[in-house]
Amino acid sequence: MNSNSTADLGWVDRRADSCRPGVVSHPAAGKTSATAGLRVAFVVTRADSFGGASVHVRDFARVLLASGHQPMVFVGGEGPVVDSLRQASIPVVVLRHLARPIRLGSDLRALWELRSALKRFRPDIVSTHTSKAGFLGRMAAWSLHLPVLYTPHCWSFVDGFPGARLYLWAERFARPFGRRIVMVSENERQEGLRQRIGSAHHLVTVHNGMPDLPPGWRADPGLCPPRITMIGRCEAQKDHFTLLRALARITDLPWTLDLVGDGPLRGEVEAEIRRLDLGSRVNLLGYRRDIAGILKETQIFALVTNWESFPRSILEAMRAGLPVVASAVGGTAESVEHGRTGYIVKRGDVTELAEHLRQLIENRELRITFGTAGRRRYEDQFTFPHMVRKTAKVWEDVLGRPVRIDRLEIPADR
Repeated sequence: MNSNSTADLGWVDRRADSCRPGVVSHPAAGKTSATAGLRVAFVVTRADSFGGASVHVRDFARVLLASGHQPMVFVGGEGPVVDSLRQASIPVVVLRHLARPIRLGSDLRALWELRSALKRFRPDIVSTHTSKAGFLGRMAAWSLHLPVLYTPHCWSFVDGFPGARLYLWAERFARPFGRRIVMVSENERQEGLRQRIGSAHHLVTVHNGMPDLPPGWRADPGLCPPRITMIGRCEAQKDHFTLLRALARITDLPWTLDLVGDGPLRGEVEAEIRRLDLGSRVNLLGYRRDIAGILKETQIFALVTNWESFPRSILEAMRAGLPVVASAVGGTAESVEHGRTGYIVKRGDVTELAEHLRQLIENRELRITFGTAGRRRYEDQFTFPHMVRKTAKVWEDVLGRPVRIDRLEIPADR
């Protein structure tokens, strides 16, 4: 990757080491030649939270860079996302005004700032990710006559999402400005069709994919007593409380729980652990980057949540060979096969969740069987090359020409 550093590409100003907004230079020549590869602009809303959308963008940009293309990531603010992009030698521009909250004045400034940066970069295609970046990015690209795609990663108008009605209006309004909307689950695509976000041709599904790890990083789900792990920020989207209440019903069995993630509701989660007298069994690990190592020591993976699209954490667990218990929201049932690789439970149902967790805690052979089937399903459908090939096909349809990606594998985070 060092040979593809920012300085070597020649179109990012050396003074941009601090990622000052809009500091991008460009060759005087016109559009990119076939040998130089595609110029691809990725737009992401937030740099302060390293989630599924930012991991997706970083990893795809790494593949493009290694294949001779010229990716550039435009992101709102500074934070872990920018740090990770820099470490991967991916060119990045920090946008001062792009932020998640809806504020008319700031959003108009962000639109102008992004449009100006895109005009300087002159990409062949623009790929926007998450709602705010998708809304402003599509309008900015459309105004410059640039082909633009949008991946929401989870509709912002789903039940329980703050400001859902406003986001639904915004999605319908912005639909004509983009060439395609790329869903990460078929459930999300069907919801988009139901809500009249776009036509069947306009909405396409490309499931998330994860880079693989060597066999030495796989879990042993048969170990006893089992360790249960859930990965997710302590915020409204995740339902730590239902998981804790379900486990409080099966304290007659040996188990421990690791909760990975931080967030505004951490204090309430800690209070619930004390109220249920689970302090000796539950470990709050906070924000961690060594997810693969944590899953290697896990026997059961749980994702108890209120809304999702197609969670990457489930794919990480399947990659590790773990049985999965997940809430029946979004596209979770598109990865977890109920009764074969794990269990899908009704959202907020403490009784059903406790029943399935008890089955897995009591039966080590069942854990091994489910984990083996989950690993096989990951290999068949959810590897990183699967996602890259399908995404490249969407880009080819939009651009009307082949998109060459030679490098399909990248090292996974550990």
